[in-house]
Amino acid sequence: MNRTDRLYALAEELRRVGHAGTTSTRLARLFEVSPRTVKRDVSALQQAGLPVTAQAGLGGGYVLDASVGLPPVNFTPAQAVALALAVRALPPGSPFGTDAEAARGKVLDALPPADRRRADELSGRVWSRPEQTGEVATAQVLRAVEESLGRHRVLAIEYRSGDGTVSRRRIEPVLLARTGGHWYVAAWCQWRVAMRWFRLARILRADLTPERYDPRPVADVGEPPPDAYPVSSRPSD
Repeated sequence: MNRTDRLYALAEELRRVGHAGTTSTRLARLFEVSPRTVKRDVSALQQAGLPVTAQAGLGGGYVLDASVGLPPVNFTPAQAVALALAVRALPPGSPFGTDAEAARGKVLDALPPADRRRADELSGRVWSRPEQTGEVATAQVLRAVEESLGRHRVLAIEYRSGDGTVSRRRIEPVLLARTGGHWYVAAWCQWRVAMRWFRLARILRADLTPERYDPRPVADVGEPPPDAYPVSSRPSD
């Protein structure tokens, strides 16, 4: 996660925990950085005008002024449960799964107390068993692929093919797709000079490079199956 994204996520986490506050140790663990980095990030938020205060002593930590809250969210309890169901139904190792879980928490936290109680009661009556999968991508690989796709930065990967051969590639992600029970990133492979599909679970390591790329049209990947559609749209009636 780059610093800009981390600062935004830090501000949102402080909003979420509310007047109870949270410690630098917990925040460091959450964002996988050092407590010193958390302190610098909080200082940056304060300089930007966010009213974060530090509480000293046992159990102390950082607290965001209660007057800084989320804007009104007009979700109904049923809509909040529908979102929670969609998030919980994601197979393990799904791209943006961590962000989806954070969004679920924000929606529930933003509901009025009465609606939140109804959502909690209703969600307790909806059970979901996520699809069972085999090997899944690591959190480090998922985050790197997500950032590469969103920021158009070339990705350096170490990839294990189906026969066990390990190779190093530099790829330009075009899209993420789930098919046959596995997640893939379709990307332009600079080594092969062609479009290739890489199973996320077979990417052993992925690192963002400073090199930027112009995103290729989705059509370059090929024709999708007739029952496939982008998550930003809905299937036709």
